[in-house]
Amino acid sequence: MPKFHFRLATLLRLHESARDERRARLAEAFRADELLEQREGMVADEIAATRNAGRKAVTPGTVDLDRIVEAQRYEMALRAQKNLLGQQRKAVGGEIERRREAVLAANREVRALEKLRERHKQRYQQDETRRAIRELDEVALRTTRQGDD
Repeated sequence: MPKFHFRLATLLRLHESARDERRARLAEAFRADELLEQREGMVADEIAATRNAGRKAVTPGTVDLDRIVEAQRYEMALRAQKNLLGQQRKAVGGEIERRREAVLAANREVRALEKLRERHKQRYQQDETRRAIRELDEVALRTTRQGDD
């Protein structure tokens, strides 16, 4: 019995390759979001540390106005950086969703081709079984005819 060959195997491999590439791109987007989240946390920690340092600078006694103004400026810069990181995370979140949808679409395409391959394989096996039965019937018929002679 000859081996089953799916005529669309190359197309299936191309779709699997595209799906794998889309999965890798989705993973990259998740890594980018994770890095932005870590950076945002670091900036938030820095803001908290700056506030604590500012509170300690405003103790009774001598007041270092330059230090307080410098701390406020630094905190404002950190807040701006945190806002920018938040915007970037929002953009990356949109990109993650777009890439997730692309992966889902690629999965659907691959599954459709795999189902088609399975149906073709089943049909092939059924045809081969029928052929084998026909051959066995012919052999039995020949054997019966030869026994009658």
